[in-house]
Amino acid sequence: MQTTVIAIANQKGGVGKTTTAVNLAACLAEKRKEVLLVDLDPQANATSGLGLPKEPGASLYGALVGSVQAMDLIQPTCVNHLSVIPSEIDLAGAEVEIARGDHYLHRLRDVLAGVIASGRFDFIILDCSPSLGILTMNVLAAAHSVIIPLQAEYYALEGLSVMTRLIQQLNDNAVNPGLQLEGIVMTMYDGRTNLSQQVVQEVVRHFGDKVYETLIPRNVRLSEAPSFGKPIITYNPLCTGAVAYRQLAREFLARRKDGAAEDEADGGVGFKLKSPFDKPLQIEAPAFVSVVPPAPEATAMMAEETSYASL
Repeated sequence: MQTTVIAIANQKGGVGKTTTAVNLAACLAEKRKEVLLVDLDPQANATSGLGLPKEPGASLYGALVGSVQAMDLIQPTCVNHLSVIPSEIDLAGAEVEIARGDHYLHRLRDVLAGVIASGRFDFIILDCSPSLGILTMNVLAAAHSVIIPLQAEYYALEGLSVMTRLIQQLNDNAVNPGLQLEGIVMTMYDGRTNLSQQVVQEVVRHFGDKVYETLIPRNVRLSEAPSFGKPIITYNPLCTGAVAYRQLAREFLARRKDGAAEDEADGGVGFKLKSPFDKPLQIEAPAFVSVVPPAPEATAMMAEETSYASL
């Protein structure tokens, strides 16, 4: 099988990179795709998010300095078809070690060459740290494409422009001339606020169909899942966060023409966020949630509170 290497990257922290990497990988595995998640953040949040300990020597550090093969570091997870190369704090030292060698921007690409050549995986997903250090540059030099998670807030737009310029520079300088922008995932979306809608519309205006139609909503269960060491589809498979990431995986595969037949076969999950082009923008409730309209007296109270708030 042909292996595709995908980086989940954004130099801005707190935009949902690791959440997207873990849950997209798990949802692709649920689709019976063989997936390897490589945790390249020394904080090792993706590692703990899959219930694995942060053990010395388990990370890709040894492979990056030439003391071990990457294939020997692959571990199984609680999700069928999903494997992982964990991280730990020693990986932070790899930045110094890599910088001392020749062809330092291509060290990760060389390390992953054996894994790719094995044909064992459909997708290798690389979770980056929130920085533009040597490790992140190695990730971008090794990847075939980049998915940029973007929080639906205006500060995140600055980080997006930096990432797109960096992708172009890596192409222009022949560091990775084949690097593509796979797509932009809007995360932490709150359909109740005009701000979220405006940010999505602004991103769509500049990047068009590069923006995934699936919007990842703010969801308490998504925040809780890492503390239990589980991806959202095993922690709470019926919550809106799980349904949204399943929908993202289907859209990801459909864009690559890898999942159209499967999507028709399973009939979808029954949850879709409306297009950001349409106003008013609302979230449709999943089929398993019954929406009960508010009582008339509650509606009157809300109207009264709104009139006070406008004073």
